[in-house]
Amino acid sequence: MNREDKQKKAETLHEELKKARTVILSGFEGLTVAQDTVLRSQVSKIGARYEVVKNSLIERAAKSTQIEPGAKNLRGTTSLAYTETDPVALAKLLVDYAKENPALVFKTGIVEGRVVSMAEWESIASLPSREELFAKALFVIKSPGQQLAVAVSAVGRNLARVIQQGVKENKFKASGS
Repeated sequence: MNREDKQKKAETLHEELKKARTVILSGFEGLTVAQDTVLRSQVSKIGARYEVVKNSLIERAAKSTQIEPGAKNLRGTTSLAYTETDPVALAKLLVDYAKENPALVFKTGIVEGRVVSMAEWESIASLPSREELFAKALFVIKSPGQQLAVAVSAVGRNLARVIQQGVKENKFKASGS
């Protein structure tokens, strides 16, 4: 890759990193090509990106982005996974993958502009997904209205039962007789 291509690659990566909400830098020494291909495929399925990038290129592309603090002084081979969407999905995928493939070693992570420790990264991975959180929020919002509807309908239902029982037992007399 010549100097001009490297500059274009750095600019393209810089634009993508400016939009990224979550970035994880990891070492992948010891991963086979097949394992790397599987990881790329899984990351792509959740709408994230995964690239193997030279450390100097990462540092250059990270300048004046939220990941700049985490992209300094990188050593060894480095892969970069990032997403503009759900940080939990990416965290879960990478943590689960690293458990099955110990050759994938986390270096640093950045979530919403904040450098996070690997312990925090694993905590993020244990959070419910965005869809699960929406479902729980919807349940909490819907629950009081649903309880009110049940209570209101119970009044009418109970009144109908009382009237039905009264008719059965001939408790009502016709007026004017």
